[in-house]
Amino acid sequence: MHKVVTGLSIASIVFCGAIFGFFYAWVCSTMWGLDQADPRIAIAAMQAMNASVRNAVFFPAFFLTPVVLGLTAAVASFSGYRVSGFWFGAGAVVYLLFGLSLTLTVNVPMNEALAATAVPGDIDTARIIWQDYSGRWQFWNQARTIASGIALVLAGVGLVRSTSAS
Repeated sequence: MHKVVTGLSIASIVFCGAIFGFFYAWVCSTMWGLDQADPRIAIAAMQAMNASVRNAVFFPAFFLTPVVLGLTAAVASFSGYRVSGFWFGAGAVVYLLFGLSLTLTVNVPMNEALAATAVPGDIDTARIIWQDYSGRWQFWNQARTIASGIALVLAGVGLVRSTSAS
């Protein structure tokens, strides 16, 4: 197998795995924990986490995953591994549409609306705000988690298929 294709294939899997793991952690621990907390604390904590995620460590996995997948697809295809290239390309499209785009059009606006909300002193008001936010946010986070997982699987198939030229 072409060494560049191998390297890009591994990079694609690492990038997909990183973003899938990030979204998955929110599904199975972070949001469940916040749902168990005092809603005033949950709102403040979520505001802080949303503000902190915009950083140089998160950027590559979130924004560059479709770029790395697309580059892998192109190099694989031009190197004679067309079937492999197809799978990496499919992973790029799935993540781009249902991971990155979904986040930018649904989760980020929800996060920005929560950021603009003052944490109420009244626990009942805070509970209403948190319950409205958390349920919707978790639904869409599960969708992007599934999409990221599918992109990871597609990249894995692409790697397996790159062992034979097609």
